Amino acid sequence: MRNLVKFFSRRRSWSLPYVLFMAVFIVVPLVLIMLYAFQSKDGGFSLENFERFVNQPEAANTFIYSIGIALITTIICLVLGYPAAYILSRLKPSTATLVVMLFILPMWINVLVRTLATVALFDFLSLPLGEGALIFGMVYNFLPFMIYPIYNVLQKMDHSLIEAAEDLGATPRQVFTRVVFPLSMPGIVSGIMMVFMPTISTFAIAELLTMNNIKLFGTTIQENINNGMWHYGAALSLIMLIIIGITSLFTDSSEEGANEGGLL
Repeated sequence: MRNLVKFFSRRRSWSLPYVLFMAVFIVVPLVLIMLYAFQSKDGGFSLENFERFVNQPEAANTFIYSIGIALITTIICLVLGYPAAYILSRLKPSTATLVVMLFILPMWINVLVRTLATVALFDFLSLPLGEGALIFGMVYNFLPFMIYPIYNVLQKMDHSLIEAAEDLGATPRQVFTRVVFPLSMPGIVSGIMMVFMPTISTFAIAELLTMNNIKLFGTTIQENINNGMWHYGAALSLIMLIIIGITSLFTDSSEEGANEGGLL
């Protein structure tokens, strides 16, 4: 009993639940994905799953198409989200908090419910479900994830830098392009990551908003796993994880560059 009390009296001991959680729900699944991806049906080491991806036009085309949809969604969210975040950052704190809550409130509803509501909206307006509905649904679901990080950075920005630029004779356009926008790059990078990564891997939104007529890469992974093709599904998952990892490295480099030379 004394040893147990001594164990829990250490601060680092309280991190044990988090370590166990990460090991069970993050490390172990990633290890299993890698093991299955490099195995054949017989259980031996093989690269046939990756060869199948390269040689199978349907999966490769779906992967490229999914990246395209993710890029379009991210760009639209950035174009719509940055002005909204900029306007919010210039409002009174009480008003800005209220408006931000209105953006966040829909996120409390399950994504499937929101998507089904979008389907009902398109049906009410007699609009066809397809690629346009897919992009609309993606933007609707992920736009708050672009707005909030940018707003958070703009809100905490040191306004004395803006005043200094104005005192030195900078025009409003120069203040924005040389001070505000560079300093808001960390928020932009975070918003891009929070929109691009889930968009490229989603499948439920695409199935509902296109009546399963358009497949994204997440749908391909789901179908292979549901059909018992674990090895090929794991290989596809690993490819997607590698792409997301590479994207994270590029965005981290961009964020460091923005922090080092924001006003140049």
